[in-house]
Amino acid sequence: MERRFNSFVGYYKERYGERLQKLVLDAGFTCPNRDGKVGVGGCTYCDNASFHPGYSTAGKSLHEQIDEGIEFHRVRYRNTTHYLAYFQSFSNTYAPLERLRKVYEEALSHPSVVGIVIGTRPDCVDDEKLDYISSLKGREKEGWPHEMIVTLEYGIESCYDATLKRINRGHDFDTARRAVEKTAERGIDVGAHFILGLPGETREMLLDQCDTINSLPLRSIKFHQLQLVKGTRMKAEFEAHPEEFKRYSLDEYLDLMTDILERLRPDLYIERVVGEVPPRFVDTPEWGLIRNFQIIDLLEQRMESRKTYQGRLYMPA
Repeated sequence: MERRFNSFVGYYKERYGERLQKLVLDAGFTCPNRDGKVGVGGCTYCDNASFHPGYSTAGKSLHEQIDEGIEFHRVRYRNTTHYLAYFQSFSNTYAPLERLRKVYEEALSHPSVVGIVIGTRPDCVDDEKLDYISSLKGREKEGWPHEMIVTLEYGIESCYDATLKRINRGHDFDTARRAVEKTAERGIDVGAHFILGLPGETREMLLDQCDTINSLPLRSIKFHQLQLVKGTRMKAEFEAHPEEFKRYSLDEYLDLMTDILERLRPDLYIERVVGEVPPRFVDTPEWGLIRNFQIIDLLEQRMESRKTYQGRLYMPA
């Protein structure tokens, strides 16, 4: 079956001639809306432990985490020899530049690491940090014939300021736009993350925000459905006011994601269309125990049945 959306799977192999695997690392960072600088309590939906692999813990050195991550992935990806250091937990530019330099350099010094992916918030970057991160691209690595891979991933979550305020993000959408534009201006690949199903957002709003997403100089994008993790404020809010949430069945979500993909620029790489947390973090998995790869297969089938593809309804500005 012909692939109907621009999947990020295979991107590295196509560009660099081999498969690369991200290794999730925890460098012990926090967030400005947890430590009181912007707010307290964090985003209302967030529990970092729900998407944290066992080998990645802040008590271990970065090289220990990398080595354990390589062993973890070697079972499935035996032929992978080069890896990307993926700083995912919390906000990984939220520290003085000296500390960022120390952390990033330590990860990049590992002989199997040929690049870095930095997950962060749009309000946790500045010109000095972006200039330094951009400088990493020109590095050479023994045994690696390409320039160092450098990507910044921003948690944007929504294009609507009312939503961002409600979920305690602590920044507005203009902050996200400026961060993405400044990052792209320096030649750094930019990714963004969005949640579908946040309280107060309708299906129409999610389709309308595609135009805004298209206007951003992004290389890749991740989507996932809102997951109500036990113990979060979002879960309590849903229990108190379920009428303010749109909970999508799997069938509805496949149609929603198809409608979104039709409206997105065809050059945008789709890195994720659905999220997955371990069952112990939710009361009941809403879609059963279906896995991500199965949902991707169903999405491909849905797009095939509708004879559609990414960018079909995209209208350049």
